[in-house]
Amino acid sequence: MASSSPHIVSLGCRLNLAESETIRTLLTGRDTVVVNSCAVTNEAVKATRKAIRRARRDRPEAELIVTGCAAQIDPAGFAAMPEVDRVIGNAEKLAAAAWAAPDPVLVQDIMAVRETAPHLAASFSTHARAFVEVQNGCDHRCTFCAIPYGRGNSRSVPAGAVIERIATLAESHAEVVLTGVDLTSYGHDLPGRPDLGTLVERVLRHVPRLRRLRLSSLDGIEIDDRLFALLTQEPRVMPHVHLSLQAGDDMILKRMKRRHSRAESVALAERLKAARPGIAIGADLIAGFPTETEAMFANTLALIADCGLVHTHIFPYSPRAGTPAAKMPQVEPEVVKARAARLREAASERRDTWLTSLVGTEQQVLIERPGDRGHTPNFAEARLTPPPFALSLSKGCSSFEEKDRASTSSARTGIGKIVSVKVTGIENGKLLGTPA
Repeated sequence: MASSSPHIVSLGCRLNLAESETIRTLLTGRDTVVVNSCAVTNEAVKATRKAIRRARRDRPEAELIVTGCAAQIDPAGFAAMPEVDRVIGNAEKLAAAAWAAPDPVLVQDIMAVRETAPHLAASFSTHARAFVEVQNGCDHRCTFCAIPYGRGNSRSVPAGAVIERIATLAESHAEVVLTGVDLTSYGHDLPGRPDLGTLVERVLRHVPRLRRLRLSSLDGIEIDDRLFALLTQEPRVMPHVHLSLQAGDDMILKRMKRRHSRAESVALAERLKAARPGIAIGADLIAGFPTETEAMFANTLALIADCGLVHTHIFPYSPRAGTPAAKMPQVEPEVVKARAARLREAASERRDTWLTSLVGTEQQVLIERPGDRGHTPNFAEARLTPPPFALSLSKGCSSFEEKDRASTSSARTGIGKIVSVKVTGIENGKLLGTPA
């Protein structure tokens, strides 16, 4: 059934989610479906094509536009799909003019883009937390990754624009997440070469109303003393660090063209946990990278325990055309699949042990849709009984909640509020809790 409002299908990373909110504001009132694609793996590209076909079935009369990394890398391939009306590139997708232009394919050379304007969504009314893009692109060339060809070289949003946007968002959101393709490279292209730690310091200083600041994936080798101190000592920076580790074997890391060693990963995790007990550490891990032997895989498997990883994104390796890793000797697909399953099993066991350790504690949970669940500061997912709409909103509220400008609907359900929760148990990888 047709609709007069835009529908955005956001695939992949938090950066896509942040950008999708900007796209939504640019298309207000239009009967348009936008698939904001991902290209991190071959499976992500397949998921994009599947989402396009599903969107056309669901909204046959709507204009269907594809954007994002997969569209940037292969615009002709997506333009050739009979379901697709237009393809818009990553450099164009946050500009109003691109959505009004008639071109069936509007994709420029992403490597020629040198700036990231503050395309920061003014509203995240449909989300409990707001996502703010502060950096885009990547200057590194990991041998397995096609993302630089979808996002271009690293470029940063000036701190003033970031602070201004977060100050606005803090009026209605208790938590903001800083996102980027290579977040820890923030600032090297700006005057004075500020770093991510400097940006975080300025945000906290100039937006005192902001209660919770969370950072998306970090490259551990670039966590300097300033950023480390903020992650471990600043109470408004959430005790949750997600690291781009990818593997736990030094030879595989070298062949991936990563810049850290296994020992450095373990040492960083140990330092973080020693400096801030209770901090939750997550990581991206790839199973079955080309040339990976069983012994090499065992080193990655052991990394889950050695680093105490409790949040993991496990990716079975799949070759991306045009990347150096695609030309390396490949691991058999069934072996890749089996190794990914073993990583997920080990990660699940480690996560359950961690969640069990939280039973009996009191956690501050940010309530998310549909209103009976949310996340703790260390990003454990929690399900609440009774749901927040049954609570008195004065319970556990601070001046932030009392002054909150959230919609009447959100106020009724508690969405966007932070409530104290007594953890009573775990179920299916989630905390169970009751209002404290």
